[in-house]
Amino acid sequence: MYCFIFDAMKPFKFKEFTIHQDQCAMKVGTDGVLLGAWASLHNYPESILDIGAGTGLIALQLAQRSIAETIDAIELDDDAYEQCVSNFEASPWGDRLFCYHAGFDEFVDEMDDKYDLIVSNPPFYTEEVASGSQSRDSARQNSSLPFEELVQGVSRFLTENGIFSVIIPFKEEDSFIALANKVGLFPMRITRVKGNPDSDFKRSLMEFNFNKKEPVIDDLVIETARHQYTEEYIKLTQAFYLKM
Repeated sequence: MYCFIFDAMKPFKFKEFTIHQDQCAMKVGTDGVLLGAWASLHNYPESILDIGAGTGLIALQLAQRSIAETIDAIELDDDAYEQCVSNFEASPWGDRLFCYHAGFDEFVDEMDDKYDLIVSNPPFYTEEVASGSQSRDSARQNSSLPFEELVQGVSRFLTENGIFSVIIPFKEEDSFIALANKVGLFPMRITRVKGNPDSDFKRSLMEFNFNKKEPVIDDLVIETARHQYTEEYIKLTQAFYLKM
């Protein structure tokens, strides 16, 4: 996937908020920005949950885009949790944002709340990865949040007419849909993402709810050439990136 190049230790400035990320294993990247911009708000959610918040990027994007009164996030990693909270408090929407310091399994065991919109940019590397950073490796490997555990928990917390939005590797699309189907979640919208017109699809943005029907499927190309962004990508992300 193509991604903006930046100094990972410096704050990443968006149009309406800033992400400090020097304590986080996973930095601001294209996947998170895509999901935060793409997730549908057509059901006018009053409550939103971001599973695996990291820096808090996606929750902040949804705070900017929506009028939801409650935007909760969950983050297990100590340093990422602290930075997420700081980013929330420094934003214009601090009174609507709250981060729980917990694993998703703990959250499932202890909470009974329901949410109109649930989003997640989950760890998805099934193979062992070794970057030299334990926190980064944990954030990248789906052993820390297996897809099966994710969809089971989502099915518990989602309101009857709620929406679940997620971004995963394109190659995992069919298996993820199968897992979701087992808990009564069905795809309603799928956008397959590729870096340029000649590359393979790398990511699938997917939206689920409890109503089984034929999903709307389209695709998104990020660039026509290096740093030459498509109209579709610009339209999707221009509310956030300073140079869009």
